[in-house]
Amino acid sequence: MSLEKFIKFRDERDTPKPFLEHVEDLRRMVVRMAVALGVCMVFAFIFRGHLAAFVQAPLLALDPTRIDNLQSLGVADSMTISLKLAFYAGLVISFPVLLYFLAEFILPALTARERKVVLLASVVGFGLFLAGAAFAFHAVLPAALEFFFQDAQMMQWRPTWTVGEYYSFTTQFVLAFGLAFELPVVVLALVKVGLLEHTQMKTTRPYAIVVIFLLAAVITPTPDIFTLILMGAPMVLLYEACIWIARWMENREALTTPGADRSDRTRDRD
Repeated sequence: MSLEKFIKFRDERDTPKPFLEHVEDLRRMVVRMAVALGVCMVFAFIFRGHLAAFVQAPLLALDPTRIDNLQSLGVADSMTISLKLAFYAGLVISFPVLLYFLAEFILPALTARERKVVLLASVVGFGLFLAGAAFAFHAVLPAALEFFFQDAQMMQWRPTWTVGEYYSFTTQFVLAFGLAFELPVVVLALVKVGLLEHTQMKTTRPYAIVVIFLLAAVITPTPDIFTLILMGAPMVLLYEACIWIARWMENREALTTPGADRSDRTRDRD
């Protein structure tokens, strides 16, 4: 039934197109996203020194002398790592635009009002992404670095990290939390198009919690239970918030929909 709803939803919003036109729409979206990301990458690369200092800040906050634990072993490390930092920073900066382009492709033929809604959703999604990234960077990452530093010393090892490994770990760690906080946008989008209802979310809550922690285990770059809980717990709270928001959205739509349409939706659920 959910697949039928999705097909019906797209058919109502877009006239049938030949396959090549769909491919052209996809190509146009990819090009626009690539251009937006490329421009933001160039901008971020100009400030690569500031980016490097920003990424090193959690390590220096624990102990300024620990900067000596970072070593550059590659001849071209300064350039390759700068390009990686520029890519990740460009991805963050261009995230609202990329999300908007993606929504335009998935939801074709948007009206002016719907474009505003999609734009608002993109801004909210970007805000949630920043909230997750900030939570990881300021609260979770320093604790994780301290844990692994102390754990290495407990094993009688000297914790010496390469610059490349440290920057990869830090950026992937922060981005993973940012993406995890996008859960409300995904869930509410499914509710909006009729693929998900708050009653389904309530009845499947135990399974959703298991899936959330499995997802957190996959996207978290560290295997420790401490990081897993710190990522999974906020996602569970966000899921609970989505249930209440989904219920409010359904009630609001029911008040503005004629009785015949409501009976149709009830029949679909049955």
